[in-house]
Amino acid sequence: MARTEYYDDANAPEPNSLVVAASAVVTDEKGRILLQRRKDNDLWALPGGGMDMTDSLPGTAVREVKEETGYDVEITGLVGTYTDPRHIIEYSDGEVRRQFNVCFRARIVGGSLAVSNESTEVRFVDPSEIDALPMHHTQRLRLQHFIDSRPTPYLG
Repeated sequence: MARTEYYDDANAPEPNSLVVAASAVVTDEKGRILLQRRKDNDLWALPGGGMDMTDSLPGTAVREVKEETGYDVEITGLVGTYTDPRHIIEYSDGEVRRQFNVCFRARIVGGSLAVSNESTEVRFVDPSEIDALPMHHTQRLRLQHFIDSRPTPYLG
């Protein structure tokens, strides 16, 4: 299923769903950030996804990191909340969503690197390399807030 992301685009389709989601910034011992190259749009992104009815938001982040990267993580903090109504995601199955994403900080406690069926590549990236990667604006924003080591979470 293909995915198209719009940001502040008058030509974006009207949303027909609101999805609560979680993502996580996971770092290794060298300070590199775990990213995946998504299969549905070929862009780099943090691991994350939609919350199930039986999940908590931190639990969603833990589950999504495991599913998408193979790593077991524990949540260590909050990067921020991301609810910008100008960000619209359209899927080829007809879903057009607004997404409410809570982005956490996390550390690896087990598992091993694995590429899921949602990605073409998963790897740790040095923060200095992030600007060169094809990535949606909203992912860059989360990463920049993490890299800036903000004293309080971003609320937006």
